[in-house]
Amino acid sequence: MSSQSTPQNPKPRVAVVFGGRSSEHAISVLTAGAVLRAIDRTRYDVLPIGITTDGRWALTADDPERMAIRDRELPDVERLTEPGTGGVLLPVDPACREVVHCEPGSVPTVLGEVDVVFPVLHGPYGEDGTLQGLLELSGVPYVGAGVLSSAVGMDKEYMKRVFGSFGLPVGPYEVIRPREWETSAAAARKRVVDFAAEHGWPVFVKPARAGSSMGISKVDDLTGLDEAIEEARRYDPKVVVEALLRGREIECGVLEFEEGPRASVPAEIPPVSSHAFYDFEAKYIDSAQGIVPAPLTPSETLRVQELAVRAFEAASCEGLVRADFFLTDDGEFVINEINTMPGFTPISMYPRMWQESGVSYPELVDRLLQAALHRPTGLR
Repeated sequence: MSSQSTPQNPKPRVAVVFGGRSSEHAISVLTAGAVLRAIDRTRYDVLPIGITTDGRWALTADDPERMAIRDRELPDVERLTEPGTGGVLLPVDPACREVVHCEPGSVPTVLGEVDVVFPVLHGPYGEDGTLQGLLELSGVPYVGAGVLSSAVGMDKEYMKRVFGSFGLPVGPYEVIRPREWETSAAAARKRVVDFAAEHGWPVFVKPARAGSSMGISKVDDLTGLDEAIEEARRYDPKVVVEALLRGREIECGVLEFEEGPRASVPAEIPPVSSHAFYDFEAKYIDSAQGIVPAPLTPSETLRVQELAVRAFEAASCEGLVRADFFLTDDGEFVINEINTMPGFTPISMYPRMWQESGVSYPELVDRLLQAALHRPTGLR
């Protein structure tokens, strides 16, 4: 079946896949709610598919209102599915895109074919190339980065290595691998101490493959180091330690157009007085607001836009990226990371930057879907 509409089904069918097994499960549900609100139902059929925290795929209610934070309580896929309902299967067969619903004790039901998947998963098991690999095997077009760029964008160590090899400015960092911490913790600790002696305290200790600021600790001296490493390892056995970069946090969106990737107006994340840094609660619970557009000089704006597009190209990205930078006190931009599937919640920076750049939220979603429908799977 072509990825385009047919006389029998004049509207392309979009499977919005969300939730997942990562620590960012709830953020993915929030994103899915916003995307479901924005999809033009006169142009697309929509099939919401949630993945539970234990990895089960399930049909969920098409109800964005139930996908929001209520009384500081985060949503999850389990609460969007009826108890005892079966799972959803996506065949790994490029000749057949039919989604199947399996109810316990019943004959499986064919739900029809899917033309394109909008994967709004964040973190491992969704944003890291694993789901993208499944969709490539299935021959189903999808929104966003492919397998390699998704994996690079998820792993902070290899992301920095790729950026450094392309001449992008990267801050100082160290990596603590799982085996090293388990067998030679003293040696790993000494490396971090030596690193801090060179670059100064505090340092930031992070899971290498997590997002939404989960598992990150600001460490002011040696006494808090082990606890911070163990906190990061709750989310990922590989840990990255980064030097403090003094300056301003600047973000920039990249969106792929027919003629190539373009950068949005940048945004600034101002310090949040009640938080030591821009952590999970500051982002999603206390709703810290960025400044769009960022108060930069014209030359600074052009520079960060250029670097954002270069980062997009360096990691072989497709569709969209949010690139995060520090503008240091000496006036230099340093890239911190990219997000190949940035948040689309109502407070998320990526849609806000494009809104300010002249692309509305519904237009943004439509552009991403159309690009995915016209892009083949496989080597490209």
